[in-house]
Amino acid sequence: MPPETTTVATDPNWLATLTWVWLALALPIAACLCFVNAPYGRHNPGTWRRMIRARTAWLIMESPAVLLPAGAFVWARGWESPVLGGFLAIWLLHYVHRAWIYPFRLAKTSSPMPVLLMLMGLLFNLINGSLHGTWLFVHPGVIGTDWLGDWRFATGAVVFGIGFVINLDSCNRLLRLRREKPGEYSVPCGGMFRWVSCPNYLGEITEWIGWALLTWSPAGLAFAAWTMANLVPRARAHHRWYHAQFPDYPAKRKALLPGLF
Repeated sequence: MPPETTTVATDPNWLATLTWVWLALALPIAACLCFVNAPYGRHNPGTWRRMIRARTAWLIMESPAVLLPAGAFVWARGWESPVLGGFLAIWLLHYVHRAWIYPFRLAKTSSPMPVLLMLMGLLFNLINGSLHGTWLFVHPGVIGTDWLGDWRFATGAVVFGIGFVINLDSCNRLLRLRREKPGEYSVPCGGMFRWVSCPNYLGEITEWIGWALLTWSPAGLAFAAWTMANLVPRARAHHRWYHAQFPDYPAKRKALLPGLF
């Protein structure tokens, strides 16, 4: 018989190495984003020539985050474990909305996205979706139903739920503001916007910290790190932009954490 071919999907050692390297890359990305704003939306300087409609860009770059973990779940017969079914349901709660509902709620006047930036987002979701599909369903760390009663799952699920509600409410407020005042930016208000400039980012960071806890997986930890690396610098940039554009912007409102930062 020919020797069995070893791949990342079949060798947990290679998978672990790849995941820790991926996690470590979040640090230099965070450092870069502290000095260079991702050029989309209000931070697009207009020098990126190849652009794509925002709705199309979101659909393309976010869809792998739905399809890859769901495909791994089916391939590994994940439905045989209530825990794995729960993981997939929680994951899809966020990503079906992000990939296939949110894009169609964007205003027609939404700023187009640079094609290169869309491709970078697509690459991230291909890697992140593959890691999650493999860690959670191909090489699951937990499959027994007793995990559903573990404090890590219970606490993480609550934290994820809180983050999801904050993120969804904040996104709804931003979308409603863009429909009311198409083609211009305004100061958002209500909800968590009373205290921070970017509660949508706060909600998303909270979600994936909860996810890392409830799955107790290297992929979840890496995703939480990448989420913070991307969104903390962007929240700071948004906060500075609001103050520069609106002289009467609420002085006590922080960038991301109420009363702190």
